[in-house]
Amino acid sequence: MTKSQNKMWGGRFTAGPDAIMEAINASIAFDQRLAAQDIQGSRAHAAMLGAVGIISDSDCAAIREGLDTILLEIENGKFPFRVEFEDIHMNVEARLAELIGEASGRLHTGRSRNDQVATDFRLWVRDQTDVAILGLEALMSAFLAQAKLGTDWIMPGFTHLQNAQPVTWGHHMMAYVEMLARDKSRFEDARRRMNESPLGAVALAGTSFPIDRDMTAKELGFDCPTANSLDSVSDRDFALEFLSCASICAMHLSRFSEELVIWSSAQFRFVTLSDKFSTGSSIMPQKKNPDAAELIRAKIGRIFGANVALMLVMKGLPLTYSKDMQEDKEQVFDAADNLMLALAAMEGMVGDMTANCNNLRIAAASGFSTATDLADWLVRSLDMPFRDAHQVTGTLVALAETEKCDLPDLTLDQMQSVHSEITNEIYDILGVENSVASRMSYGGTAPEQVRSQIARWEATLE
Repeated sequence: MTKSQNKMWGGRFTAGPDAIMEAINASIAFDQRLAAQDIQGSRAHAAMLGAVGIISDSDCAAIREGLDTILLEIENGKFPFRVEFEDIHMNVEARLAELIGEASGRLHTGRSRNDQVATDFRLWVRDQTDVAILGLEALMSAFLAQAKLGTDWIMPGFTHLQNAQPVTWGHHMMAYVEMLARDKSRFEDARRRMNESPLGAVALAGTSFPIDRDMTAKELGFDCPTANSLDSVSDRDFALEFLSCASICAMHLSRFSEELVIWSSAQFRFVTLSDKFSTGSSIMPQKKNPDAAELIRAKIGRIFGANVALMLVMKGLPLTYSKDMQEDKEQVFDAADNLMLALAAMEGMVGDMTANCNNLRIAAASGFSTATDLADWLVRSLDMPFRDAHQVTGTLVALAETEKCDLPDLTLDQMQSVHSEITNEIYDILGVENSVASRMSYGGTAPEQVRSQIARWEATLE
């Protein structure tokens, strides 16, 4: 590369990079994904330069028209991305020069690649945040539909993956609505914080040109310009927050994926997944594998990894910009791609899955799942301290195990052999339906409570 070919770097360099330096330095292979945001930012910057009189109206019009042409070329797959121009910013600028000539050189007045990339990347992350919020709302609606369908269906509630107490299918589905609502809230909160414009911070110290940062911020949909030029070009908190929100959300998706893997197994048969989100075996014709759930569970590791990777890139950097920060984008691109894919796949699985109500009901009644109800009855009816009631109930469970039956199958004589004051009323509370219906505390599993929560979230999402 000759000096004339190296115009983008200016007169400081008399020779271009060799092949290895070009390969490690160039980012166009991945940052071309910022093309729309780069042109959006440049159009706003050009309009501002024209409005305040830094460039002429004719140059402003030519620049904006040229940028529109470039965007159309990119959208139609006809833009000639070139590695010698390093990144999306220089590729666009070089093409603009080819299209409109000398006027293109005025676009970079009062701007640096440092604030340009910070603006482009922030716009891209903000767009992805909006997509994530929409994806979460759609998935919440899918869980709400399942909850509404099975508000009264009895299923086992687990601790340690052991039968604990009976709950309702609707209640279990609504647990994920709550999780996803927190994810949505985190993305919304992060969006508010990231919605400040770095454009106009220039390299690191601002500019002596009379630019109007409020104008460009408003044009790009930001609430305001950033308040410190040093922080503006060095900040990647917006990307880290996106990855942090994505990681917590991904963890929730992975937890439900694990439940689907377990629930769809032959040992559980709690749910049947549709053929759309299952695959077969190359050798075992009977198999129907929950591959979509398993792939979501695995892809989550890439999102976690991106979060850690960007933290490690940023942790030792002094103010302001260092070339290390070029490594911020691929991690975020990959995490965003996988999060959106996981949200869409999970929405499809939740919408298509079928709960096997009879199997859920049978499983809920096993494993002495109403033992806590028995203990609560002893407290209420016999005025027994809970710890004493716990011990009596534990003794009755042990007796039932010896007799190879469940608690409701013990005779009254057997019950009274453990505690003489137990009466026939005990049998009224030992059924799983009675157990579930009694959990009327706010946030409890009683169908009445679940319906109330469903109505609340339906109104919220509308």
